[in-house]
Amino acid sequence: MLLDDLMPWSAGPLRLGRDWVVAPEARTLRARWDTLIRAGEGERRTLFGETRARTLHSGVAALPGQSTGTARFAGESGPCPEPVPIMHGPFDQQWVIPDHRLIDNARPELWRVADGRQLFVQELGRVPGAAGPALLVSAALPDGRSPAGRPGRIRPLYRRPGGTEPNLAAGVLDALRARYGQKVTAAEVLAWIVAAGQPSVSGRGCEVPFTPDPGVWAEGVRLGQRLLDIQLRGAHGGERPRLPGGQRPYVRASLPARPQGMAYDADEEALLLGGGRIAPVPAEAWDFTVAGVRVLESWFERRTTTEAEPGTLDAIRPGAWPQERTSELLELITVLALLGRSEAPRKALAQAISASGPADPELAPVTDAARRPASVLDHHEEGPEGQFALI
Repeated sequence: MLLDDLMPWSAGPLRLGRDWVVAPEARTLRARWDTLIRAGEGERRTLFGETRARTLHSGVAALPGQSTGTARFAGESGPCPEPVPIMHGPFDQQWVIPDHRLIDNARPELWRVADGRQLFVQELGRVPGAAGPALLVSAALPDGRSPAGRPGRIRPLYRRPGGTEPNLAAGVLDALRARYGQKVTAAEVLAWIVAAGQPSVSGRGCEVPFTPDPGVWAEGVRLGQRLLDIQLRGAHGGERPRLPGGQRPYVRASLPARPQGMAYDADEEALLLGGGRIAPVPAEAWDFTVAGVRVLESWFERRTTTEAEPGTLDAIRPGAWPQERTSELLELITVLALLGRSEAPRKALAQAISASGPADPELAPVTDAARRPASVLDHHEEGPEGQFALI
């Protein structure tokens, strides 16, 4: 069964329009905002980076759940809105200024259902012959960015705030309950999707096979829950992932203020960043790829690139490697190592599904309404210039 039919409502990637609204550290965004606010009208326009969708004089509603200004940005003089976490590419949690006046299309329908119970599935664009997962799950809203330039769809687990109305095909929970003889929840279906999902041979996103065997189903759900715990990194009250004692990565030689490159010493299982050294780093972490791109190298490059044009907001960055980046890197190594070691159980699950005779549940055709956002407006939302938002 295609994920598109199993989780019908989806949205396209966010269109940021300007790179400077996202950064690895929140304080960098505050510094960029302050620079923009202090600029005169002409310089502000240049720094802002106007597009057809957003200019300094665009009238834009506030993002749901965010207390930001709705007056024309040309007259903005207040403090920076509190940055919020965002997944800026696979396994790369950064920060974004949640002001829709700065973002070409932030997908307000996704922000409307983002809360402490929501999970987002990012379907990854297929790259023929490339290894790596078919989808990722996060508690923070993903922007849909793909390292291979093939962005996929974003699918919330729930259609409404508060973890209500699962974004699942009508009747699927009842069909699975009847098949396996036990209650099946939306969270368990998501766990199965994470464990069993594979890139579609047809290139139409992700395909999720089902099994008639209750034992295979139970094992797949257990595996998927472990994979979810790893990917979510303690979100929603879970535990942060940890490798067994003696296998946890540590900084063996201090990282330089400006690491110039990243390399891997396979014999020593060490990650080298300039003169800095982190070990042990399992090969599974170094070799982990998404859409054919090595995750660790991509994460490092996005934090050390020097391509920003001087005088632009994007050029406002930390002058030295912040300490928190090292902590983030150690956790990323842990996540990738644990996921890499889960590939063997995933392959064993795929073989068990095949041996049991895959059997998708029979469902009614997906309706157009199921592919559209639910109506969730039960409170006031502010539109441009402080008016009511009519949706």
